[in-house]
Amino acid sequence: MNARQHESHQNLLTHVAAEDAPRAPLDAIVVPNGRPAAYLEQAITAAKQLDAHLLLLCSMRANASSAALAAKREGVRVTAIDLDELPKQVVPEFATDNLLRLGRFRRPVDTSLKRNLGLLLASLAGWKRILFLDDDITLPNPSDLAAAAGLLSGYPVVGLANAGMPDNSVVCHALRDVGAAQDVFIGGGALAVGESAFSSFFPNIYNEDWFFLLDGLRLRPSAVTGTAFQYGYDPYNDPRRARGEELGDTLAEGVFGLLDNGGGLADATEPYWSEFLNARRDIIRTTIDRVQASGIEPAQKARMVAALKASIGRSHLITPDLCVQYLRAWQADCVRWRKHIRELRRDHRGRLGIEDALVTLGIAHLAQPGIDGRINKGSRRRSPAARSAVPA
Repeated sequence: MNARQHESHQNLLTHVAAEDAPRAPLDAIVVPNGRPAAYLEQAITAAKQLDAHLLLLCSMRANASSAALAAKREGVRVTAIDLDELPKQVVPEFATDNLLRLGRFRRPVDTSLKRNLGLLLASLAGWKRILFLDDDITLPNPSDLAAAAGLLSGYPVVGLANAGMPDNSVVCHALRDVGAAQDVFIGGGALAVGESAFSSFFPNIYNEDWFFLLDGLRLRPSAVTGTAFQYGYDPYNDPRRARGEELGDTLAEGVFGLLDNGGGLADATEPYWSEFLNARRDIIRTTIDRVQASGIEPAQKARMVAALKASIGRSHLITPDLCVQYLRAWQADCVRWRKHIRELRRDHRGRLGIEDALVTLGIAHLAQPGIDGRINKGSRRRSPAARSAVPA
């Protein structure tokens, strides 16, 4: 098996022009919201146009009250949840988190938590088609979302093609900036998800959306249609970004390289990772040399080199054994998540709706009501299903 990083994984996707795709409604648009309410304009517009429920999962600079008010002013059905006080037992504890929690690979971000909570609420609410939409994404044609939803009848997940700032790692940005071929892939920033994929989850690691696309063994049938634009940002602004990405980028590129070659998770052995890690470090070292020899503006060149050195420094802490351990823990987490979803669905076979779903998970008191005002913020009662969802 040729263990190297690939420039593109587009061959793993089915490409469908938006005008050729069937149309279907979306039940909800789920936004992992970390920015002020002004950044929700695209999500609010899309939810209004598609008559979809808007689920805003708020933390950091986002405020659930302000977010809900912005949507209500536009007549959008909305539920905004403040995650700062989210009970730990709502989302299961994962083996992958425990593996990385005490080391330098711990990732103190909550994007995965928000998306996993979105999946739980969607499953309990009886939603069939949802869209994950980041608050730094622009949609030039919101009708593309109806095309993505229509394709969910044949594909568990459908991404919108990113025509804006490439959503790549620091290493991949640097490759592109020195003239190397470097493609982008679909991701959680604009991703339609059907009910059959609610049994997948987002691990707390960089490229968590790539792992979501897998079913524990192989890639779920995945399509791409329409267009989304990622806001611009400076990938080299802080070397900590590169350090935080390196493990997830290594694992995801290594696994998807195997898929490109017709292999699978069973081929991700220690010898494979030993070869892949050496090839990855060669790429980073070569890219550093190319940056230093380039005509890039000196200050930008210095930032790029610092970021790439941070990447390779962190890479040297990644061992083949850690890669194997992580994938085994992730596969165990896949089983645990599916069991968690099954138990919730078994206890609540009917369509609860979003209000009862919040009560079932014991988080109704954290939610801001939508335009119908029916969510009881004072309710802190938890159903037997919510109590049984506490991990052992």
